Amino acid sequence: MRRRYRAILPIGLAGLLSGCAAYSEDGGLAFVETAVVGELDARPTVIRDADSAAQSQALVRDLLQQPLDADRSVRIALLNNRGLQAAYNQLGLAETDMVAASLPPNPTISIGRIAAGGLPTEIERQIIVNILALATLPQRSEIARTRFRQAQYGAALETLRVGAEARRAYYRTAAAHQSVHLLEQAKLSANATSELLAELGRTGAATKIDQAREQAFYAEVTAQLAKAKVAHTREAETLNRVLGLWGQDLDRLKETGRLPKLPARPATTEDIEVEALRRRLDVQVARLELDVLAKSLELEEVTRFIDLAELSAIYVTEDEFVLEDGVEYTETTNRPGFEVALEIPIFDFGETKVRRARETYLLALNQLAERGVEARSQAREAYQVHRATYDIAKLYRDEVVPLRRVVSEESLLRYNGMIEDVTDLINDARAAIQSNVAASEALRDYWLATVNLDVALVGGAPGAAAPGDMASAAAGAGGGDH
Repeated sequence: MRRRYRAILPIGLAGLLSGCAAYSEDGGLAFVETAVVGELDARPTVIRDADSAAQSQALVRDLLQQPLDADRSVRIALLNNRGLQAAYNQLGLAETDMVAASLPPNPTISIGRIAAGGLPTEIERQIIVNILALATLPQRSEIARTRFRQAQYGAALETLRVGAEARRAYYRTAAAHQSVHLLEQAKLSANATSELLAELGRTGAATKIDQAREQAFYAEVTAQLAKAKVAHTREAETLNRVLGLWGQDLDRLKETGRLPKLPARPATTEDIEVEALRRRLDVQVARLELDVLAKSLELEEVTRFIDLAELSAIYVTEDEFVLEDGVEYTETTNRPGFEVALEIPIFDFGETKVRRARETYLLALNQLAERGVEARSQAREAYQVHRATYDIAKLYRDEVVPLRRVVSEESLLRYNGMIEDVTDLINDARAAIQSNVAASEALRDYWLATVNLDVALVGGAPGAAAPGDMASAAAGAGGGDH
């Protein structure tokens, strides 16, 4: 006797396939662009092939032909930062997971062959479909779509982070370059004074102690200049890393200019906390995480008593060889049938799955509440620091530096009139140098505080962990893979 089993696929399979998710043309980047273009005034670009890489490189080279500023730094970073491109690859992987989760489960094909001496060969064929996975497909697809939206927010956050780092790196590099320029001017002035006193010393018009003091001052300025150059090199390399520059691009890079001038008035806002909660992407990601876990908890509760259900739809044809009146013929019998396999949770009745899902949901809920408290606090802190640094930079610009300039000019006049000695002249010159460098640093701190305020209102604190990471990790074993 020979048996042939033919599986009957579920009638609704074609309908399920028609509802599957499809890949988007932009890989989800349109959402990222909408989220960041207003904040960065630059558009993100995904490098997917040799042509897009060549186009991005050409744009970078065009930008490098112009004097570098904060806005151009952001544009170059969005085109050339490979870490950012890796984040966009993660977005592509998330879209792949979303499409995969929307597909019906693949059927399992089973083929068996039994042969024994003197007996007919039996061949069994089955196609098995996980009906529980089919039944929960809409819920799992919805969870996957929410996960993909989370990944889009994550890519937008990474884009904002890279843009903020590019601005910070530019401001630090520009401030370091400005300090080098100020100290170079001070060194030239100190060198001229030192040579003058040396000449006066040969004629007896200047004492040895005055010459020694001026030479020591010149040496101190030289040491400060060397330290400033080291700091500038460090900041410049940080900028190069953020912008993704190396090789010939470094030769094309124009020297960073001066820091932007202090604006007439600092930024103001009506309610900094409300604005932060409304605009911050990490808070929105945490809300999506909570939504995902709520749906996962609901799915776990629905399927707690049945973790696996498989349906085998079978059509059986039996061919039996019959010998009657010396004539051999085949008698065929057709019988439809099916087989259902259920995994029964004898020991825990699905309690561990539900408990894990519930605790994971509560974990995400508490993390969201904590994120809200942090968002408010970080926004208040960033705004207060922003206002304070503005006042400090304005004080140096309007009072400290002009007064030090007056003191230095009057001290030089009094020295030339032999009213003051060289010690007072050197002390005033040293104080003027320190005031100029401090004014440059105060202006740098203001622009850094401006970047930090923007980050606190949109992207969260620098270096903050991505919201939902702990909850996602905890849900890994109980996320509803059926």
